[in-house]
Amino acid sequence: MERSEIEAIVREVLQRTVNMQSHAGGTGNGPDTTVAGRVQHRTVAPRTAMSLGLAVKLIEKIEAKAAEWDMRVVTAVSDASGRPVAVHCMDGAYAGSFDVALNKTYTSIAFQMSTEQLGTLSQPGGSLYGIQFTNGGRIVIFGGGELLQREGIIVGALGVSGGSAQQDTALAAYGRDIFKSVEQEVQLCL
Repeated sequence: MERSEIEAIVREVLQRTVNMQSHAGGTGNGPDTTVAGRVQHRTVAPRTAMSLGLAVKLIEKIEAKAAEWDMRVVTAVSDASGRPVAVHCMDGAYAGSFDVALNKTYTSIAFQMSTEQLGTLSQPGGSLYGIQFTNGGRIVIFGGGELLQREGIIVGALGVSGGSAQQDTALAAYGRDIFKSVEQEVQLCL
């Protein structure tokens, strides 16, 4: 096949995808146009996206607060499906905190609540007692994991590990509380 034939096929497939999305009330995240055989994508992230820039900026703010509190932490941000977007390890943070921070994001996404809330529900006699033994051991039932929401829609989760459960809980709650302002700051920079 010649290059022009391949480009024509790609254009047709892309056009069909856009048409299917618009007929199905699509997300509007598809390609805008093709220019010289190259697909031009929208630069605006969908409402449910967790961008790398936003994740890193949020982590930087959390690390600054952790330094104020004389903490050395690992901070993870995952998207709405629980996939890691960014993970930072402050100098001197415990090596084991890496997996714990990631698992806190997974737990918050998987159960759509903070790890502190899940910890309360999973105490002996609680409705979710024993939940921490499911999901291949990835479930964390102590504080430091928080959902990140945009206008009531879950866009990701935050996990902080490296201090006591109370410190991690407070630092993650701080991150959750400043999420909207960090997002606005990132938008201003675009």
